[in-house]
Amino acid sequence: MSAKKHIVLTITSDPNYDQRMIRICTSLHNAGYEVTLVGRKRPSSKPLIPRPFKQVRLKQRVDQGKLFYALYNLKLFFYLLTKKMDAVCAIDLDTILPVYQVSKLRGIPRVYDAHELFCEIEEVVSRPAIQKMWYAIERYTVPNFKHGYTVNQSYVDEYRRMYGVEYAIVRNATVLRPITIPQKINKYILYQGAVNHGRCFPELIAAMKHVEAKLIICGEGNFYAQAKQLTQEMGLEDKIIFKGYIPPAELPEYTINAYVGITLFVATSKSNELSLANRFFDYMHSGVPQLCVRYPEYEKINNQFKVAELLDTVNPESIAAALNKMLTDNTYYTSLQQNCLKAREVYCWQEEEKRLLGVYKRLFDEQ
Repeated sequence: MSAKKHIVLTITSDPNYDQRMIRICTSLHNAGYEVTLVGRKRPSSKPLIPRPFKQVRLKQRVDQGKLFYALYNLKLFFYLLTKKMDAVCAIDLDTILPVYQVSKLRGIPRVYDAHELFCEIEEVVSRPAIQKMWYAIERYTVPNFKHGYTVNQSYVDEYRRMYGVEYAIVRNATVLRPITIPQKINKYILYQGAVNHGRCFPELIAAMKHVEAKLIICGEGNFYAQAKQLTQEMGLEDKIIFKGYIPPAELPEYTINAYVGITLFVATSKSNELSLANRFFDYMHSGVPQLCVRYPEYEKINNQFKVAELLDTVNPESIAAALNKMLTDNTYYTSLQQNCLKAREVYCWQEEEKRLLGVYKRLFDEQ
């Protein structure tokens, strides 16, 4: 019997909280591959949560900025240089340089997991010099990654247009599991994910002044402090609850009990406009109707299964009106909820992992 193929996947985040990578690595492990996920150990990191695949965290005291990326990429380069592996995967552009360099030096096949249009995310677009640097890295590396995958058709089209690569679609859909929707006496609104710039928090927080329900925010990010400050300035501390980082194992309890989910982005970046967020599927799989913006990928799915209220304009008034409609119109809400239960049968990880495994099968078949 031939030895298991060893795949190393690289991220800059803490493996404990990366639900997408937990799903991907678990599927690869279950398919018979040896899998190592390499991520970051932050000063505040908690002990690693045991998983069926191997996890490695590189210690990183510098936690942000250019120095963080330089030091982390250097550590990752030397880690990959000496480790036994049969393929290496860069998750997003911030680990692609060491993956590309080591794969060339050692003659190891490489894969690119393009979770987003990295050079077009809000944090990069808002800093032209930084964006120019990342675009230079992208142009240098991505055309040399023949094998790869991304999360929706819009991103596939963009990578083909820019670099002539043809990537597979592997959506961030949730694992399909049996659920029982609980009785929801206390109707609360849920945002789960990174609390970052460009996620409409100023508008959402202001809207809550006109909504008779609590908003629970699970996550942290570069707008977390400002979001808490805005909440205090508006006197909404009793209505908006900040939970911070929630371990993936605990998050479904918040989701299944939510009445409405929030998936809002500002179209100040192309990555946001063309996105298809993880939380969109998490809400769907818990039978939770949600509020989204009318961007292409959300509209495609919503045209097939109406699971969300889509906003044409994002402001406090439109958000409040949409939330109040879902909170008070029981017939409309029940229709959205039932559509979630139908959609989750189609948009689920059991279907997406088939395409993921197909990427790696083609990769190794060509060796």
